[in-house]
Amino acid sequence: MHANVIVLILVAALIGVRIYLRVRRAFGRQRVKPRRLTVRIALFAVFGVLAILLASAELRTLAALLAGGACGAALAGLGVRHTRFESTPEGRFYTPHTYVGLIVTVSFLLWMVYDFLDVYHQLAVATAVNPHGAPLPPESPLTFAISGTFIAYYFAYSLGVLRRSRQPAITPPASETG
Repeated sequence: MHANVIVLILVAALIGVRIYLRVRRAFGRQRVKPRRLTVRIALFAVFGVLAILLASAELRTLAALLAGGACGAALAGLGVRHTRFESTPEGRFYTPHTYVGLIVTVSFLLWMVYDFLDVYHQLAVATAVNPHGAPLPPESPLTFAISGTFIAYYFAYSLGVLRRSRQPAITPPASETG
């Protein structure tokens, strides 16, 4: 097996484990951790800037990235609107909307499998033609669109959760009996 293929398999396995851990944590009630949310916002902002720099070489990929980013931001807005926030004596908590997070996660996983298989196939063909090494294939607009969706969703969703969690909790009015 070629070294590039081994590296791709190891990277895919590492990414798969991280995604599994993230997905497991992404559903259900979670404690609001402002520091973690702030780090996530900064990290996805850096990813966004890097993606824009990478995509700016070709207009099609930049347009795909920006379109994906717009979709991701819209999904994040929908997700934040449907996220439940609660304040208890133990602290502030939020429960993400299951289906919005599931749509983003599943689309990202499907893209990752597709892209991995595409890269694997292209490397296999290129290695057969040139056994001394094959360059990685260029990124497609689909890759940038899905990446933009993923980056913008997690950036905007984390920002929305952080902002909403800082607002005072709204308690329902006490019902009068009488």
